[in-house]
Amino acid sequence: MDGTTLRATALRIATGLPAAEHCFPFGPETEVCKVVGKVYFLAGELHGEPLVTLKCDPEHSLSLQEQFPDVFPGYHMNKKHWISIGGGDDITEDLIDELVRSSYTLVVSTLPRAKRPGLSAQAMKGIATEID
Repeated sequence: MDGTTLRATALRIATGLPAAEHCFPFGPETEVCKVVGKVYFLAGELHGEPLVTLKCDPEHSLSLQEQFPDVFPGYHMNKKHWISIGGGDDITEDLIDELVRSSYTLVVSTLPRAKRPGLSAQAMKGIATEID
């Protein structure tokens, strides 16, 4: 998947999740998605190439980095808890869908119960992580 398609696909998925807020807090070049004020998605550029950055479980992050050359520690983020993804032949829509939803779920799991948005079956599609 090329970088432009990667960014568009990830943004479409990220903005379609419950209570998603799409904004530009760092300027017009960086798109951000938040849930209840907490970031779970960033899209920008690195060396002129589109880039998506997502929250990720540290163990899963290491596994992804070993398996996919276009997945690397989060650009300008905590390298343990965030990954960045660039366009590449091994990056698929299914992978992006899984990683965006997983990022969202990780962030929602840190919210107090009373602030958690209702998670539909669609939002949880393919996510094995428990919220509680």
